[in-house]
Amino acid sequence: MGLYTEQVVPRFTDLLLGTKAFGRIRRRVCAGLHGDVLEIGFGSGLNLPYLPAEVTGLWAVEPSGVGLRLARARIESARVPVHPAGADGARLDLPDDRFDAALSTMTLCTIPDVEGALAEVRRVLKPGARLHFAEHGRSPDPKVRRTQDRFDPWQQRLAGGCHLNRDIVGLIEGAGLRVETVEHFSLRAPRAWGYMSLGRAVKDG
Repeated sequence: MGLYTEQVVPRFTDLLLGTKAFGRIRRRVCAGLHGDVLEIGFGSGLNLPYLPAEVTGLWAVEPSGVGLRLARARIESARVPVHPAGADGARLDLPDDRFDAALSTMTLCTIPDVEGALAEVRRVLKPGARLHFAEHGRSPDPKVRRTQDRFDPWQQRLAGGCHLNRDIVGLIEGAGLRVETVEHFSLRAPRAWGYMSLGRAVKDG
């Protein structure tokens, strides 16, 4: 991991994703979370203020030491205890059927082994538990998709491995989670960067 990716990207992400506009998205995606929650891509803890009172603990998966340092004040002031849960979402040292819910916000675009991470999320969720997600990804508009494909290599270099063109819903369903609800909308951003999917997916049986 280079100096830019290790030191600059987490600080830039903390600022970019810490706006009021993203706060409204975080409030919506966190609604309904309860019990013990696994968060993949914990980052700098930006979701902590939006966790409902029904959440009893959060297990944080995060590879960035800088991100975790930026999260320190939010962790100390959080209403719920935050437990470290490793750095690699694709290799969780956690038992099967352990969690009441999982959370992912602006994370699935970046995880190198995203299929492996989603398979792990499914493994550790209890039957009937849900993954709450808010992610940017591949647009259904052919013109926008072409732009996403064109700029994706640059995006990965500049944004620490972030992809513009991942099919978020397809990836979640491919991991064996059933998407119950999903809303698509666009951020106030260039269209190739702003296509969002916000929803919930359940682990059946």
